Amino acid sequence: MTNSIPPMEGTPLIAPSSTDHPLYEQIVEACRSVYDPEIPVNIYELGLIYTIDINEANEVAIKMSLTAPGCPVAGEMPGWVADAVEPIAGVKQVDVDLVWEPPWGMDMMSDEARLELGFM
Repeated sequence: MTNSIPPMEGTPLIAPSSTDHPLYEQIVEACRSVYDPEIPVNIYELGLIYTIDINEANEVAIKMSLTAPGCPVAGEMPGWVADAVEPIAGVKQVDVDLVWEPPWGMDMMSDEARLELGFM
């Protein structure tokens, strides 16, 4: 048994993104340009981008997951996301962290992704 403290009730499992930041939509579009090579849907629509946090200095912190821990491109995918976001004018720095909590599930996919993959 571990001594980890469970999240307080009402605490979101996924931290909210900086949706009101002027760079947010451009960063989302950059994330949409990254694809898992095994799935013909971009990682944003797959629900793999959990949080896009942008501070006042335009430093971007992205938390993302993968469809499975054994994903063959696990080591490369965060770099692909950083490479897609860094060229955006105004972005000062990008850090992409791979997280496994909460685990990714098919319910995190957008309707567009479900449709593309034949789940709707």
